[in-house]
Amino acid sequence: MGLIERFSKLQSRWSRSFPPNLARLMLLACAALWGGSYLLAKFAMEAIPPQWLMAIRMFGACMCMLALFHKHIVPNLTPKIIVPSLVVGLTYWGTMVTQTTGLQTIDPGRSAFLTAAYCVLTPFVTWIVSKNQPKIINLIAGIVCLIGVGFVSLKPGGSLSLGVGDWLTIATAIIFSFNLTYLGVYAKRFDPIALTFVQFAVAGVLFFIGAILTEPTPDAGWLAPSVVASVLYLFLGATMSAQIMQNIGLAHVPASQASIIMCAESLFAVSFSALFWGERIMWSSLVGFALIFAAVLMSVIKPTRHSLHRN
Repeated sequence: MGLIERFSKLQSRWSRSFPPNLARLMLLACAALWGGSYLLAKFAMEAIPPQWLMAIRMFGACMCMLALFHKHIVPNLTPKIIVPSLVVGLTYWGTMVTQTTGLQTIDPGRSAFLTAAYCVLTPFVTWIVSKNQPKIINLIAGIVCLIGVGFVSLKPGGSLSLGVGDWLTIATAIIFSFNLTYLGVYAKRFDPIALTFVQFAVAGVLFFIGAILTEPTPDAGWLAPSVVASVLYLFLGATMSAQIMQNIGLAHVPASQASIIMCAESLFAVSFSALFWGERIMWSSLVGFALIFAAVLMSVIKPTRHSLHRN
């Protein structure tokens, strides 16, 4: 029996007996892994330039996916998937290149909360792409998020100022909104696992080209045990393991609850950054983080009692 068949049988058995509270803990662990990725990426970039780091992360994730799901991925790599793979790959590359470049000049916790604005922006991007008009709550969330970003940008003395890293991270949220929207569109037409694989592959190639053209070549510092451990965490923990736990959790927890749990990603990120990176958080930033988090919650809570499915 192949791996896919065994996984399907296991998933079927879990669907009848898997404890919901354990599923919630897995979603919380997923949020923690994602939250830790900001700190570990920041640490890894002390030795590895950002595009090289992301190329390694993307190709590592591709190899893991191909090893686990090659019988599922290869048959779906048809000419019809070329255009979707380029669209989602380019937008994912844009997301990651702006985030990692911005992360070089701002703290991990700040990066996480500014990136979380994608939850607020996605309904408006969906409006542009799919003509699905956002609800009033989305408009209110957008205003709250904008006020939150204003508080984050406050400097001592009360002046408003956003640095290059902040603007790049805001661009991350915008581009990621397009990435998620197009993934939602194409996942209905193509196999989601194959689509994820080609997304990572296209982004990895673009990162590799960018790294060769603009960044220093690899050196011995990349092989330091702490750097290697950080890179392994990024593609085995924050990419592969987190994705598996998210998929299992979403199968047993209503999406309205799951989205709220996974919003804890930014809280984990700022907590880890304060504890292990020494990030200093001003009162204005705390207010801004709280407003952005509130806007994210407003965007993901659905006004219905029925269970919803998240792509």
